[in-house]
Amino acid sequence: MSVQPNVRARPLAGRRIVITRAREQASRFRRLLEAAGAEVIEMPAIRIAPPESWDPLDAAIARLETFDWVIFTSVNGVESVRRRAALTGEHAVVEMLRRRRVAAIGPATASALEEWGVAPEVVPDEYRAEGLVERLRGVIRADDRVLLPRAAQTRDVLVKELERVGASVTEVPAYRTLPVNEPGAVVRRVVGGRPVDVVTFTSSSTVRHFLGMLSDEDQAALFGDETVVACIGPITADTAREFGLETRIMPSEYTIPTLANAIIDHFVAKKGVR
Repeated sequence: MSVQPNVRARPLAGRRIVITRAREQASRFRRLLEAAGAEVIEMPAIRIAPPESWDPLDAAIARLETFDWVIFTSVNGVESVRRRAALTGEHAVVEMLRRRRVAAIGPATASALEEWGVAPEVVPDEYRAEGLVERLRGVIRADDRVLLPRAAQTRDVLVKELERVGASVTEVPAYRTLPVNEPGAVVRRVVGGRPVDVVTFTSSSTVRHFLGMLSDEDQAALFGDETVVACIGPITADTAREFGLETRIMPSEYTIPTLANAIIDHFVAKKGVR
């Protein structure tokens, strides 16, 4: 379901909001927040990079017909498969995917597949690995062969649970998330001594890499008494808590539009305006 923020009153006017998402993925989030009046500060904590080798993904694409299921857990995974397919015959790969059973972790990933002409059979109501596992239970059979193209070094919940029901899972790295490692001086210059209202995190990797590049002094400068932490979902919030940050804004659905809406709702409620 597409959610459009209520921006009629520009409820974020005067608010400074930090986006830690990868720069190449931040544009939609930025547009939604700016449309509501926010001053958006991009401080990307991660960047999307190719896997160390394309060989495992290329080999998996070449033998798509051997898999019963293909499961996508991010838009990045879809885009990586699509780019590699373009090198060997994209139309043939799309046709092969249409004959497989396809699952997507959430609506953004499903939309990326649909734009490619592939309609996922399974999209969970809860947009994380645990929600996908619940939807797949009773659908995936023992001995089903599953292809899982996703980020390198990802949480292994999905693999473990699929193997628990007897599926054979082939996990291949489709991309990597790497730290940006900008010096703390960049943070201090961007913030400029002015308070920040919200720092947003859209994945556990953004939390780890963003806080990992900040000294204690930088963190103190950025996270003032009135600064609110906004996380896209509970896994990200759990990671933030490990670093001593308590999440005060989290949407009920784990998507960028609903996160933008949750930020808007927070400040509307703070003003007592409805």
